[in-house]
Amino acid sequence: MGIRENLASVQARIRQAAHRSGRAEGEIRLLGVTKYASDEQVKELMAAGLLLFGENKVQDARKRLELFPEAEWHFIGTLQTNKVRYCESFALIHSVDRWSLAETLNARAAKWGKRQDVLIQVNVAREKSKRGLAPDEVSAFVERVLRECPQLNVRGLMTMAPLVEPEEARPVFRETRLLYERLQAEFQVCWDTLSMGMTNDFEVAIEEGATLVRIGSALFAKEE
Repeated sequence: MGIRENLASVQARIRQAAHRSGRAEGEIRLLGVTKYASDEQVKELMAAGLLLFGENKVQDARKRLELFPEAEWHFIGTLQTNKVRYCESFALIHSVDRWSLAETLNARAAKWGKRQDVLIQVNVAREKSKRGLAPDEVSAFVERVLRECPQLNVRGLMTMAPLVEPEEARPVFRETRLLYERLQAEFQVCWDTLSMGMTNDFEVAIEEGATLVRIGSALFAKEE
């Protein structure tokens, strides 16, 4: 299948997963992960109607932001503090996972004259190979960000599940969604983004409450 057909197939699977869980398709945003995509493939996806993309590396993202300014770009990879100065044009940064990064982003956003939308990355599966705050660390971290980082606008959480069979990832997604709900109640905030689920497991993530799924290989026929 070509890219247009791949996109239609993913959108149909999102629609079906939403229906199974009693949700509206419009509650879930599809983000195309362009890490392994060519510029031509990005153009094809945009021509097919997708205008939301994510990059894992700042240097690659800077080129894509210049080439495709009409799209909405998110940063979804590990962000080093010395690369923050290049992140002004990202609509959303998914990977705030430590205080030094939050502090640096807050200071830089003040210089940019904007409130930077961010997600807090949580490592619910507690995998040593992945970044993110442990679930029992998140409340104190969010409280500090809300208190000390007025230039950051926290919109929710992001997590990555282990690379296992989709049903085996379900408890991770469920725990993340419960944490997402609990934090909003604790801090009396209204978030709108629960970023979880990739090509391998996005349908289960949607069934467990994801509002944004990050899809690469299902769109481009390459590994994410």
